[in-house]
Amino acid sequence: MTSRSGFLTFSALNGRHHRAALNVFMFIVIAHWAEHIVQAIQIWGLGWPRPKARGVLGVWFPWLITSEWLHYGFAIVMLAGLWLLRDGFTGRARTWWMVAFGLQFWHHIEHLLLLLQAQTGHYLGGAAVPTSLVQLIVPRVELHLFYNTVVFIPMVVALYLHLRPTEAEARAMACSCRPSDVSARRRVQAATAS
Repeated sequence: MTSRSGFLTFSALNGRHHRAALNVFMFIVIAHWAEHIVQAIQIWGLGWPRPKARGVLGVWFPWLITSEWLHYGFAIVMLAGLWLLRDGFTGRARTWWMVAFGLQFWHHIEHLLLLLQAQTGHYLGGAAVPTSLVQLIVPRVELHLFYNTVVFIPMVVALYLHLRPTEAEARAMACSCRPSDVSARRRVQAATAS
């Protein structure tokens, strides 16, 4: 359902539009994660120097890779998406979705710290560039590939469980992802597994 102003309400986002919203959100998440993977391939597979390894978009638009606003903006989009879509999840899937949210919250704090340093010109630990807390120990490329991976994994687990709910979880679901007949689907899965 939409509000009088034409915008989606939270109940519609987590109801009849949940599947579509998850599809759009996951496309954005996977595209961003792929950028980190391409950057890693450029460094370790192709032997590019780190400043030249900018992912796909960064090769064409080099300023993107150095924009802390862009990185922080994506961290906020991830955090907002995880929070806004949470009510569509039930049971085990919701638990895993909220694990992803908690991990992304920390990832967002690290990006906020980087953004604040970029804006003020005061860098953590006397570094020459903006530096996050964990980046004092782990290089930035590896760290953010790790962060995106550890947020992505519980999201995938949540989606898997969300699309394969127990009968009790399916009854509690109010979103467009709800299977029409969990019992019938379970019988078909059992028969095809044999």
